[in-house]
Amino acid sequence: MNTKTKPTHSLYHTPLCGYCMLVKRTITKLDIDVEMRNLWDAPEHAQDLREATGRNTVPVLRIDGEEGSQWMSESADIIRYLNENHA
Repeated sequence: MNTKTKPTHSLYHTPLCGYCMLVKRTITKLDIDVEMRNLWDAPEHAQDLREATGRNTVPVLRIDGEEGSQWMSESADIIRYLNENHA
C-alpha cells in the first residue's frame, strides 16, 4: 500500500500579473486546490517569498511534500507541472 501523501500547493501572486493569471486559469481549469497568497494583501507572503527565493518575482508555486518545500517560478514551468501532475 502506498502511504505517500499528496503535496499541498500555494501560489504566490499579484492580482495584475498577466503570468499569474495564466497560472490561475490553469488551476481553475484543472480544479486543483491551491492556496492563493496575494503579495499585495499580505506582506508576510512577500517576505516568505523573498526569504525562500531571494526575489519578489511572481508567479511562484510552493509545493510542500514529504521531502520538504520546493519553490517553482516561471509560469510555463508551473503550468507544465500542474498539467503533468493534476490533469
